[in-house]
Amino acid sequence: MANWQDGEGTLRIGEVAVPLEIAASYRARTRGLLGRDGIGSAMLLTPATGVHTFRMRFAIDVAYLDRRFRVLAVVTMAPGRLGLPRPRSRHVLEAAAGAMAAWGLRVGTAVKVDVSGRLTPG
Repeated sequence: MANWQDGEGTLRIGEVAVPLEIAASYRARTRGLLGRDGIGSAMLLTPATGVHTFRMRFAIDVAYLDRRFRVLAVVTMAPGRLGLPRPRSRHVLEAAAGAMAAWGLRVGTAVKVDVSGRLTPG
């Protein structure tokens, strides 16, 4: 799926389905989760190789994904931190701290993104 647009979709991790916000434009990626008190779903930043949590109000889980939507790394970041950029990363998933472990998301997991009935190759 080469032409990403801001919007909504579903993140699929095996049998787990999670509502997903997609931030593909520069403006949406820059805003990300800033100004929110929490997130009950997940956010996909694409394209992205790294994130920060400056001015955020809560800790988040961050998963770095390669171009095939395979998880390269998963970290939990407290507010006010700068995450290390991951050179092979093409997409970044963000969720509330602890959510990714509950979903079974870990290094090596292949995820899928469902947008309007079109699935990524993950």
